[in-house]
Amino acid sequence: MITRREAAMAVLSTLVVASAGGVEAAEAPLAVTLPPPRTAGGMPLLQALKARHSTRSYIERPLPRQTLSDLLWAADGINRRQDGFRTAPSSHSYFDIDLYLAMADGVWLYDPKGHRLVRHMPDDLRGLTTTGQDFVKTVPLNIIYVSDASRMGKDVSASDRVLNGVADSAVIAQNVYLFCASEGLGAVVRASVPGAALAKRMQLKPAQAIYLAQSVGYPKIG
Repeated sequence: MITRREAAMAVLSTLVVASAGGVEAAEAPLAVTLPPPRTAGGMPLLQALKARHSTRSYIERPLPRQTLSDLLWAADGINRRQDGFRTAPSSHSYFDIDLYLAMADGVWLYDPKGHRLVRHMPDDLRGLTTTGQDFVKTVPLNIIYVSDASRMGKDVSASDRVLNGVADSAVIAQNVYLFCASEGLGAVVRASVPGAALAKRMQLKPAQAIYLAQSVGYPKIG
């Protein structure tokens, strides 16, 4: 049975429209259900590998909601509903990585199980995801890779927590790269992210750490 809260959120999600940041809400919804991802078609894998490259110059064109849905599913969406496994592998199936999306209309958290976006905060933090690269401030989407060490258990050493977090972030970032190559989008993964300062600004938990950021948008031609 649908609860009153779920019904209210469903109504709010219908108010969402495309914007320069990817989603924009007339009534600031708490969550946005994404359209079902397209899981067929696209560029053949070997061609996508050949086309994959880093892009640092973008036009300020919004990502359509369907494209954002496909991108997030390709990045770390659930591809085996029976056991909850995803498109990206995770060390020991910790699934420690959360994808926070810094866009013009705020910061959103991708919920793979519901294939939806959950509002984290309304502030535009795109410019805070870099240590000095200006294009980051206006690119439609910056994905912030956050590892939650509390999901790894108490017996995992501090160094292994970092290793797992970096490795899990990296494989998701490659999924994003290949999707972008297939769809004609630009992307660049960035280790030059002020992790501690950004985590504080995002009000993350002590167990959460930021390891990477990745910009995504339409490349500027010429």
